[in-house]
Amino acid sequence: MKYSRLIPLAAISSLAFLACEEGSSIGSSIVSDQVEIVIDSAFTVTGHSVPVESVVSRSEYQLLGSIDAKGYGYLATDFASGFMPSNKLTTGHGMGPENVDSIRLAMVMRKGDMVGDSVIPLGLEVFRLTKPLPSSGLTSGSSVDTYYDPSAPIASTVYNATVVGLPDSIAADYTYSSSTTDEARVVYVKLPQQLGQEFYRKYLSTDGPALFNDPDAFQQWFPGLYVKNSYGSGRIMRFENSAVYLYLSYKGTTDAGNDTTYRFIDSFLAITPEVVLNNHISQTLSPEIKTLASQEPIAVGPIGYDTEIQLPIKKIVESYRRQAGNNNVINNLTFHVPASAIANDYEIDPPANILLIKKDKRTEFFKENKLTDNATSFYATYNSTTKMYSFTNMRQFVIDAIEKDDEGTLTDADGEYVLTPINLVTETVSDGYYSTTEIVIAITPYIDTPAMVKFDLSNIHLYLTFSKQTMH
Repeated sequence: MKYSRLIPLAAISSLAFLACEEGSSIGSSIVSDQVEIVIDSAFTVTGHSVPVESVVSRSEYQLLGSIDAKGYGYLATDFASGFMPSNKLTTGHGMGPENVDSIRLAMVMRKGDMVGDSVIPLGLEVFRLTKPLPSSGLTSGSSVDTYYDPSAPIASTVYNATVVGLPDSIAADYTYSSSTTDEARVVYVKLPQQLGQEFYRKYLSTDGPALFNDPDAFQQWFPGLYVKNSYGSGRIMRFENSAVYLYLSYKGTTDAGNDTTYRFIDSFLAITPEVVLNNHISQTLSPEIKTLASQEPIAVGPIGYDTEIQLPIKKIVESYRRQAGNNNVINNLTFHVPASAIANDYEIDPPANILLIKKDKRTEFFKENKLTDNATSFYATYNSTTKMYSFTNMRQFVIDAIEKDDEGTLTDADGEYVLTPINLVTETVSDGYYSTTEIVIAITPYIDTPAMVKFDLSNIHLYLTFSKQTMH
């Protein structure tokens, strides 16, 4: 299908500016008094599901739990991680290791960042790593069996994802909220007091402050922790922040001379982007989802399926050459993909964000921590109202294709792309006194709670828009 309309002379100067800014022979300046806008959508996109057995496990989140969902399958997750140490602990007042009262691991889940039953009790165990995790090469399928002693857990607890039914005085200790964050659930695990004393003794030693100020050296001394589910199923939680707290106290007197106990809490270890974190994922997909994948293009995360598609790159170039003439400006290529949820009994939704990446660049993209370039990689956010992912800035894709066609090197492989779930890491920056902008600072594989979606490629909307000069 092709649409066209005329635009007035006043708009020509802006189009000419765009053409001059192109830095390419494609789209030379338009100087006539009339321009026709052409929108061509007579394109077909084909695709199919492809299995994904593992992904790079680099993520800012820690996943824990297991589910067995009808229409999805079985998924179990646990994590191992190093920790970034604080370079300053509370000292003085004659305190030593004997003043360590307790030590706790706190794992914070923002409200709603889970799939499954929030009330059902699950069990977890914590193990001390025996050697540092490797800095590269880890995937969601990488085992940590050689990095800990399975016969020597250092802590365990029963946990859930709700404080319903608890007195307010107790519930407050398991949640937090502020003007900038939603209420969150905190899972606490009491670690051995001896471990806290070991940390404090080391910090008070001659080389302690230097060790705590050197993350690499600290990882060699304390490689980290492994947290795994010990029993139960029915929930997977996504923790966005995990830290270790040290509780200290000493007895003293007040200014009035009364006996008292002074207490201190140090948050001295945290999982940060600088340390190695490995989310280990085990999955067995349901027969229903396997059958669907053999018939329809779908995506299942955190592992499961991607969809490979064939963009009609040669037909796009042919359409442009047939209709554009000699003087033109390529305005844009937009790609709208209808997508719908897949039936299941755990309210598993479509992934919030999808990456459209050239097939032969997928591995490199994640391995080298790249951002989208709007030439061979693009991302889109799911619109639950329109039930669609929309890639709205693919202009450079067309320009590069035309240039390759000019050189005689354009092939169908240039249109081979993959749709894969992703997570976006964002940062808010100030635009001035009264406004802020959220920018994407990293794109990672979808290491997150379960998600799945079905693409309707028979009803895609692929629009090529260009402006051509009408000569008089």
